[in-house]
Amino acid sequence: MDIVVCIKQVPETNDIGWDPKTGTLIRESAGGILNPNDKNALEAALQLREKHEGLITAISMGPPQAEDALREALGMGADKAILLSDRQFAGADTLSTSYALSLALKKIVRFDLILCGKESSDGMTAQVGPQLAELLNLPQLTNATEIIINSNSVRIKQKLEDGFRILKTSFPALITVEREMNQPRIPPMDSIMEAYREKDVLVWGVGN
Repeated sequence: MDIVVCIKQVPETNDIGWDPKTGTLIRESAGGILNPNDKNALEAALQLREKHEGLITAISMGPPQAEDALREALGMGADKAILLSDRQFAGADTLSTSYALSLALKKIVRFDLILCGKESSDGMTAQVGPQLAELLNLPQLTNATEIIINSNSVRIKQKLEDGFRILKTSFPALITVEREMNQPRIPPMDSIMEAYREKDVLVWGVGN
């Protein structure tokens, strides 16, 4: 069971500033953290690997400092990490981000699942996962609160406004994860240190 987890570095909201003249957030004033909902997606991947083995690849698009979010993912237990970073990516909207991710994922030889957090804490559009599935021509199961793997299919419990329903599809597929699915693990300090000292983050730009 090989799984790709899409993650994003988002501003630490406790540190972010506000420009009263423009009415916009001053992102440069905030530190970056791994998007909380993406931690749920990564935790779901880790739990699936515990049951079904396989490889977990974390991928992100952002500036060079977004590497820290990938290092955290490696510390939590991801096997590989890829950062899409290039000046030409600056200011990308959700569709551009999804397109860049789709091109990168086409370079990965094989995966069974792509897991995404339902939404990021800074944008809250919930668009990247579904757009990515469309670009890759993959079936998508959204708003999952539970994932169950069978020999040749995946089933989720999907959260609805008035309850839940069960959805099923074949591999490969993309799933977006609700925050209530799990409680992400806190990696021990030695795992974080190992992620910084001994593990590599592949950096791909436009030329790749």
